[in-house]
Amino acid sequence: MIVAPASPTVSGQDWPRPPACLPASRLQEPPEGARVTVAGLVILRQRPGTAKGVIFVTLEDETGIVNVIVWRKIYERFRRAVISGRLLRVTGRMQRAHSVTHVIAEEIEDISGMLDLLVRGDGQAGLP
Repeated sequence: MIVAPASPTVSGQDWPRPPACLPASRLQEPPEGARVTVAGLVILRQRPGTAKGVIFVTLEDETGIVNVIVWRKIYERFRRAVISGRLLRVTGRMQRAHSVTHVIAEEIEDISGMLDLLVRGDGQAGLP
């Protein structure tokens, strides 16, 4: 994942906001409800039968993991990316509950095509 320079401060903190990506290790910095963008490899997709259409996606970047919640309407809109994406960029709102941080997805982009850049080590390319 490539992180762009921080944009203007919010709550006294400098942290990347869309379209830049926030690394997993910095998810504690944005305030509750802040709009952030994260990116990472999909390591888990869960759609429990008891979750009423909610999908839980776990992304991993070089600094840790990100828990993403995808509500049914968002899933229907970004279905292809959610199902087949290996590397995703997710924009959404921060939510914290019971010491667990989630990103509630609003937009999901399949950036799996960038995996070749990671393999080559071409970190200067930037996100599309």
